[in-house]
Order: sequence, then structure tokens, then C-alpha cells
Amino acid sequence: MKIDTGIPESDRQEIAEGLSRLLADSYTLYLKTHNFHWNVTGPMFQTLHTMFEEEYTELAMAVDEIAERIRALGHHAPGSYAAYAKLSTVTESEDVPEAKEMVTQLVTAHETVAKTARSIFPAAEAGNDEVTADLLTQRMTVHEKTAWMLRSLLE
Repeated sequence: MKIDTGIPESDRQEIAEGLSRLLADSYTLYLKTHNFHWNVTGPMFQTLHTMFEEEYTELAMAVDEIAERIRALGHHAPGSYAAYAKLSTVTESEDVPEAKEMVTQLVTAHETVAKTARSIFPAAEAGNDEVTADLLTQRMTVHEKTAWMLRSLLE
């Protein structure tokens, strides 16, 4: 059935492609944060273990919202590690770094996701897609704030 919500198909396609990149970045960050939650050690263990859990829980909800927005636009959401590996700009951690390095990597990852979200904004505006623009604004807010909080731990 044809989708007729006022956003032309070409705009929906471009927005969905951008949101697919955001989904891949967000899921990769989710996995990275969960990994660090499991493996953090050291004097800040309790603080970081708890903080990382809050972050990956928030990300689990976010990936669902992003995927559902892609579906509402009439496109399929990517849902495999292979697809995410192709789409994501967040780097995975192949080893288990020290706690401070975990925080540093997560700062970079949150900043990366914020930049990905920001890069989609022009397409959402061009398509008069206020729903996606709102979602992007919410995601940028979360990632910029989280990056700031994590950076504060390094000072």
C-alpha cells in the first residue's frame, strides 16, 4: 500500500538511509558500552559499571525507536551485525582496555553518533519530516550530554 504522509518517497528513502547509519552507530555503541560494563575493573569500578549500565539501557530503547521510524517511513531497518559493520562509523573495541581508556573511547563514540544524527538533519528538514527531526534532536541531546559527563570523568 502506498504511503501518503506528505513526505515524498525520494525524501523518505534518503532519510531512511541516514537513519540506518544512525541505527548502526547506535547499536555498535550499545554493544561497546555493554562490553565495557561487563569488563570494567579498577578503583572506579562501581561508578563506571553503573554508568555504563544506564547508558546501554538507554541505547537499547533508542535503537528500537530509530528502527521503528525507518519502518514508519516505509523502509526496512537493518538488523544484522554484517549490516551494522558496513554502515557504522563507531569503532569497535577488539580488546579490553583499562577503565580510563574505556571512558575515552565512549566519549569518541558518543560524539560520533551525535555527528551522524546531525548529518541526517538536512534531509529531514528538506522532506518536512518533523518527526525524524525531533528524534534526531533527542538523540543529539543524549549523546552530547553523555559525552560531556564521560569527559568530566577524565579531568
